[in-house]
Amino acid sequence: MLLRLTHVSKTYQLDSLEVHALKNASLEIKKGELVAIMGPSGSGKSTLMHIAGCLDVPTKGKVILDGKDVSHLSEAELATIRNKKIGFVFQTFNLIPRTTALDNVSLPLFYAGVPASKRKILAQKALDQVGLVDRAQHFPNQLSGGEQQRIAIARALVNKPAIIFADEPTGNLDTKAGREIMEIFKKLNKDGNTIIVVTHEDEIAKFAKRIIRIKDGEVA
Repeated sequence: MLLRLTHVSKTYQLDSLEVHALKNASLEIKKGELVAIMGPSGSGKSTLMHIAGCLDVPTKGKVILDGKDVSHLSEAELATIRNKKIGFVFQTFNLIPRTTALDNVSLPLFYAGVPASKRKILAQKALDQVGLVDRAQHFPNQLSGGEQQRIAIARALVNKPAIIFADEPTGNLDTKAGREIMEIFKKLNKDGNTIIVVTHEDEIAKFAKRIIRIKDGEVA
């Protein structure tokens, strides 16, 4: 089992108010799966992704990622695991504006201490996987929204992570571009990548092999 959440809860304290963002959530993700996590706005799906993706820790419960208990690690330890094991794709692309596509994709390798010559080769390979090697020297403002998201996917791929989390990856795209992005995820999954897509759109969830539904902080 690549990822296991067992009875995970997350409570936030807002002044005197307790907000229960997740309640006793359990799920398992096997290596090589393409899974959609679905739920309406405010259902807890982003909180679930943040905890599963080592961006946050649970108030209660256990998170096992690739055989390691990551439930109560420090911020520095979580950052190390994110850099080695996890790729992220966000709705807003999160590309650096004044940096070429190639350098945006290379960024995780820079943080991992990979030498510059090897960074370029690996980044070009990742761009090739999303069909954008010919855009390597373009800046984000020279690319369409769909192309920017493909650059973001290449950046998530470049470290060969154990798992890729995509949080509403088609939210800023039109229907055609959104479909193209999901076709790329399907292809990457066929190549052996484990991918979790967080979405509220049925059309997007249909690309997954399995759908996990979340409502009011609970896994349905």
